Amino acid sequence: MVSELLQKYIWLIQTFVKASDRGLSIEEICRKWENRFGTGYSRRTFNNHRTAIDDAFGIKIECNRSSNRYYVKYSDDVADGNAAAAWLINTFTVNNILSLGKERLSGRVSVEDIPSGHRHLTSIMDAMLDGSEIRIGYRKYTSSGKAAEYTLRPYAIKESARRWYLVAHCMEKDAVRVYGLDRITGLTTTGNEFRMPEDFDVDTLFATSYGVYLSDDKPCEIMLKASAKEAGYLRDLPLHSSQKEIGKDGEDVIFSIYVCPNTNLMMDLWRLGNRIEIISPENIRKAFAAEAAKALSIYGGSQE
Repeated sequence: MVSELLQKYIWLIQTFVKASDRGLSIEEICRKWENRFGTGYSRRTFNNHRTAIDDAFGIKIECNRSSNRYYVKYSDDVADGNAAAAWLINTFTVNNILSLGKERLSGRVSVEDIPSGHRHLTSIMDAMLDGSEIRIGYRKYTSSGKAAEYTLRPYAIKESARRWYLVAHCMEKDAVRVYGLDRITGLTTTGNEFRMPEDFDVDTLFATSYGVYLSDDKPCEIMLKASAKEAGYLRDLPLHSSQKEIGKDGEDVIFSIYVCPNTNLMMDLWRLGNRIEIISPENIRKAFAAEAAKALSIYGGSQE
């Protein structure tokens, strides 16, 4: 039910974004709603939805009293792909379009199966909005298969590498931890409320992290040299939000990132193979070279 209502909110926002500054009259809104969902739509229900959309997304559907037409204020900002709310809206919109067009476009649309754990996403967001603690069962990859149980204060959600993650204060560990939604085996609310730390910001928390791995280690600047072709890919899809293009070495391009090194970073750098070269720091360069030597020891003997 909540998921269906969210989809309707998304549709309503997108309808107003398409209408731009001209907006829509209440009669036009009701007619579009009836055409899309096949049910009646009253002014009272519409006003309730306006309030819910403001609360959930921070997007205001306002009324021009001189024309009695409704519109989304700053619709260009709502359509901005860099805005978190716009990203969420676009995600839901794409999912809706794919679902609606599945039959008509059969054999013409291919998407990856993403183990997002989306069945828990709405419940977690509700708990975040209400300031409610939750109790989860959680299956670790390193465990024997039995799920552990944790009481959490849900601070934020974060998407990374085709997965959704929950950032929460774990009461049992008295620390902020990260949990993959696809590994949550069960979720309930405890009935206890909590107050968010005033200075918490999820982007600041992960500013020097690579992926979703929080670290107590100090970040460092990693410089790498990329081929001209690979540089184009790195410009379009940066390795990290701190990535900078700092110079050239002939046809090659030099980039830098400022992160706490971890296994996932090394795996992603290794994936780029001979299209990049780690310049500094020396310990990262040596670690990269050691991995290359291991691979050579496996495959090198079979090649003359």
